[in-house]
Amino acid sequence: MPRPHVEEERRQQILEATWHVIAVSGFRSLRLSDVAKRAGVSSGMIHYYFDTKRDLLKAAFERYYEHSMQRRQWVMETGKGPLELLKLIVESYVPVEDETMEGWHVWSELWVEGLQEPDLQQLNEDFYGQWRRLVAGIIRDGQDAGVIRDGSATELANMLIAMMDGLAIQVLLGSRSMTAERMRTTCLAFIDEMLPKQAAR
Repeated sequence: MPRPHVEEERRQQILEATWHVIAVSGFRSLRLSDVAKRAGVSSGMIHYYFDTKRDLLKAAFERYYEHSMQRRQWVMETGKGPLELLKLIVESYVPVEDETMEGWHVWSELWVEGLQEPDLQQLNEDFYGQWRRLVAGIIRDGQDAGVIRDGSATELANMLIAMMDGLAIQVLLGSRSMTAERMRTTCLAFIDEMLPKQAAR
């Protein structure tokens, strides 16, 4: 019987392979044989860890959210002020690098499938609740420090998050009028609009 740490490593290996396949093939076209090939295991091994394809996909999305946050942990550890943190977050989400592009493909697949799947809707609700609280917390810190204008921190967080999501989808679709650089410029301009009125003059 595999040792516990070996089992966990193999499970993570399968989950990582799953989100790689989702990013390339899409959610509906995903085949367990493709995941097994990517992970370097047998299809039977996948069933050993996950009873159904739905269990595998839900676990893969959960793990990807953790992975996404871990990738950006360095931002929170920079010791930068609130405005700089928000700008670094924007930079980390602009779909330029391969890994970031892959991430947006995974999230877009979750949104599409979530329209029909209640369990994925709840997953999205949980993830976005955590994400919104994180961004709102940074904004609130900026308001307390007097570098971000007054107002609902949650509403400002929602606007910034929605802007990043919406513009990133346009970039993924290859919009000629919404490039990655324009997405960056637009989101950073919105952060500048958060400055107190006297500081923005």
